[in-house]
Amino acid sequence: MKYKLSAALLSAVCTHVYAVVNETLPDTVVTATRTAQSADATLASVSIITRQDIARLQVQSLPDVLRGVAGLTLSNSGGTGKATSVFLRGTNADHVLVLVDGIKVGSATLGTASFQDIPVAQIERIEIVRGPRASLYGSEAIGGVIQIFTRKGGGALTPSFSATAGSYGTVNSAVGLSGGEQGWFNFKLNQQNTAGFNACRGSLVAGCFTNEPDKDGYHNSSLGLNGGYRFDNGVVADAQLLRAKSKNKFDGSFVNEGEGVQQVLGGSLKFAPLQAWNMILRAGSSQDNSNNFLNGQFKTRFNTQRDSLSWQNDFALNTDQLFTAGLDYQNDRVDSTTVYTRPTRDNRALFGQYQGSFGAHSLQASVRRDDNQQFGGHNTGGLGYGYAVNDAMRLTASYGTAFKAPTFNQLYYPGFGSATLRPELSHSVEVGAAGHGTFGKWSLNAYQTDITDLIGFDAFFLPVNIDTARLKGLEGQLKTQLADCDINSTLTLQDPRQTSGVNQGKLLNRRATEAMRIEVAHDFGAYRLATSLYAEGRRFDDLANTSTKRLGGYGLLDVRAEHRVAADWLVQGRIDNLLDKRYETAQFFNQARRGLYFTLNYQPKS
Repeated sequence: MKYKLSAALLSAVCTHVYAVVNETLPDTVVTATRTAQSADATLASVSIITRQDIARLQVQSLPDVLRGVAGLTLSNSGGTGKATSVFLRGTNADHVLVLVDGIKVGSATLGTASFQDIPVAQIERIEIVRGPRASLYGSEAIGGVIQIFTRKGGGALTPSFSATAGSYGTVNSAVGLSGGEQGWFNFKLNQQNTAGFNACRGSLVAGCFTNEPDKDGYHNSSLGLNGGYRFDNGVVADAQLLRAKSKNKFDGSFVNEGEGVQQVLGGSLKFAPLQAWNMILRAGSSQDNSNNFLNGQFKTRFNTQRDSLSWQNDFALNTDQLFTAGLDYQNDRVDSTTVYTRPTRDNRALFGQYQGSFGAHSLQASVRRDDNQQFGGHNTGGLGYGYAVNDAMRLTASYGTAFKAPTFNQLYYPGFGSATLRPELSHSVEVGAAGHGTFGKWSLNAYQTDITDLIGFDAFFLPVNIDTARLKGLEGQLKTQLADCDINSTLTLQDPRQTSGVNQGKLLNRRATEAMRIEVAHDFGAYRLATSLYAEGRRFDDLANTSTKRLGGYGLLDVRAEHRVAADWLVQGRIDNLLDKRYETAQFFNQARRGLYFTLNYQPKS
């Protein structure tokens, strides 16, 4: 198979089929270019997590799904449901753009998405694109883009059910119904409960600045709806709703309980005005709402909403060349008990992209102009090149620029924000190689990202544009078989350092410099056994890399088993952290020790 845009794929674009199948074909990615292409054809560094992968890993949270992805590390503040930061290629947590079914999500005040509150039971697939994508998506995509696709449905009318019970008072359940042909739908209800453990071992002067040695539980109830219809004239209309309501207990001196709502509502219309011209109109709204309490007493409210519109046009110039042009609009709003000087802002953008294939050579070029209501115009661009050495190996190189607008908290939070902050700017270079053979499939990517006007903190811990940073790294992935065992491994080596300011030469905080994951699985007829080893190197909890703030590396060994007792019934069991390792990814915040979990799944074959 050639590593290039194939005529068959671009023919699919011409006939608008790509718009309705891009979430169902396992080897198709859409996030890297905003158009469908095979995973082997994309010039970006991409990881795909399918529904089958999620079921195989037996994980119960989105952060657990993402752990071990090449180039990605996590920091968590006390277990399931607690604040989780996701770092792509060593960039800040707010340098990752997150989409749900094409709709941008996240808190406009914090600048990050609540990964811990997005229910994994509602997810069909995840695409992780590493490297800058601001030239296609705008602000925030310095480190990359993570897009989550919810369950779509289709096929024969099919019910589903799952139940999980285990350590820390964990009781989870999900029921669903899906089906349809010309019209399709999926309906899913999910409940997640855990009594938890003591989230923070801090004191009055460190960590969470309180001493509350109690269990910090978490509850999440979610509803997922997804439906669409393919008209006889080729027009495709679809709509999605994901709503997750959570209750969370944690340790804190000002607030120690929270009630949150994550909601994403979106829809799209896809049609072909001409044979070689496909159009997508998309509208959506996402909410990140939070009410916070101290021992049952209401304290604060932070509700943010993001409304977006998109008009995208794909023109097939011929079977090997595709041009894309479009417009994006976004409006962010804040409703809070805290008074923000400016509670709303919008952003308008124009973008264009060219993708072409010339024999063994592939080319991608993209540009974007963002007009931010507060920060004015920003131009970003990207250029990618691929060369197919032969049918089994391809070399790639890319360059991209990106920017990140400051959050409402960084700008306007009383006594903290600074309205004079400038957007963070970056430029990145990357080279890579990928291939496949009788031994399996592999990829290796090296990158360097330089960030200017990085938002740091002055002597009074107030945000200022004082720092620059250089982030260098190497990522490897290998899928192979050995002695009838499936082996899936990733390796991340990174060096994210500040290059100016009072902490020049120091590592950025809470990012491990090394990470690896090795998964080995073997099938025995109706049985499957698997084990995973995940390991991370050292990290520091502060920007100054203080010796007392150093967090040591750790390794986690998990084991899993499953048995298909009948065609439609699957019993699963797993032991997390088999060796009962004590570790922290944020200083003073505890992580789960050894845990045992059992799951019963009912999923008729459609």
